Amino acid sequence: MKLLIMSDTHGDAEVIRQVRDFHTDVEAIIHCGDSELPYDHPYLEGVARVRGNCDRNDDRFPDELLLELGKTKIFVTHGHLFNVKSSLLSLTYRAKELDANICCFGHSHLLGAEMIDDILFINPGSLLKPRGRDDKSYVLVNIEDNVYNINCYSNINKLLEMIRFER
Repeated sequence: MKLLIMSDTHGDAEVIRQVRDFHTDVEAIIHCGDSELPYDHPYLEGVARVRGNCDRNDDRFPDELLLELGKTKIFVTHGHLFNVKSSLLSLTYRAKELDANICCFGHSHLLGAEMIDDILFINPGSLLKPRGRDDKSYVLVNIEDNVYNINCYSNINKLLEMIRFER
């Protein structure tokens, strides 16, 4: 199963389209908030999307989602309601409450992935205003058996980093 995960595009609809057009073979596309687009924008069609702290103009965005793809439960939130800039502790508690296997979030604009208590936490960074690195970023996750292969890409689809975790 392949997941395309992005966040914090802050009004740049074209970058969403470009990334989607480059990866057409994914089972799910996830946007972790701060798209700053209307909920029904055509480039968000078919995208699992949540409200970020900058998505104030459209009440149709949920604060969080729980996707179930096969046996995998994916918790999606922006992160501002869980203070992710300070700690992942509150986010970890919520992911455990939901029995999630994967937790996708944004808000900090910091690209990263880590396993905490057998839950994969992914922050795809930002496709507009990255922090901690120069490259704007998004993530492609390939789940095979008991392995998560995480490929981090730049906004121009250049592979930045590969991360692997076993469940």
